[in-house]
Amino acid sequence: MCVSTDLFNYKALAKVFRAKMLAGIAAAGLTLPCRYPTEWVVDCKSVGSGEKALIYLGRYLYRGVISEKDIVACDNGQVSFRYRNAKTGRMERRTVSGAHFLWLVLQHVLPKGFRRARNFGFLHPNCKRLIALLQVLLKFAPGRALAWAKERAPILCGCCGAVMVIVKTRIRSVFSGVMPEPITTQGAQ
Repeated sequence: MCVSTDLFNYKALAKVFRAKMLAGIAAAGLTLPCRYPTEWVVDCKSVGSGEKALIYLGRYLYRGVISEKDIVACDNGQVSFRYRNAKTGRMERRTVSGAHFLWLVLQHVLPKGFRRARNFGFLHPNCKRLIALLQVLLKFAPGRALAWAKERAPILCGCCGAVMVIVKTRIRSVFSGVMPEPITTQGAQ
């Protein structure tokens, strides 16, 4: 029988396991006998302090969710850590239970076979020159693609007060080589 200090309640674990097993059997097209037990026996055993589980999960956290220096303390089943608040931009400190901390971390672990796409290829943060080169080769103008999203406020001439028309926009090249063609707006001729 599970002790109350375990991560999951054994009765709730039995219900979840039973439901998933029955759903898997039904999905495979197998039939069950007319009478099968409504309550299943779950054998919960202590596995120690959980150190091996932390070592296993540590492989997935390489440059991931939280760095080791941001975990401030781990005492009496409580974990204190620092994080940057997205709204204020300030570093804050939070203390949660060990189980809740693991739940927060595991939300960021990708399923088997998936990779973080932002870290690979031309989408990598260090590939800005390659992105600029691809935009030139594909004749893609990011400014033109987003032109419909926001209209600029009209720019007035300082001398006569008339509305000025943007004829060309020159974007400075981020790579060495040939300058891309200037982008022309729809109103220019």
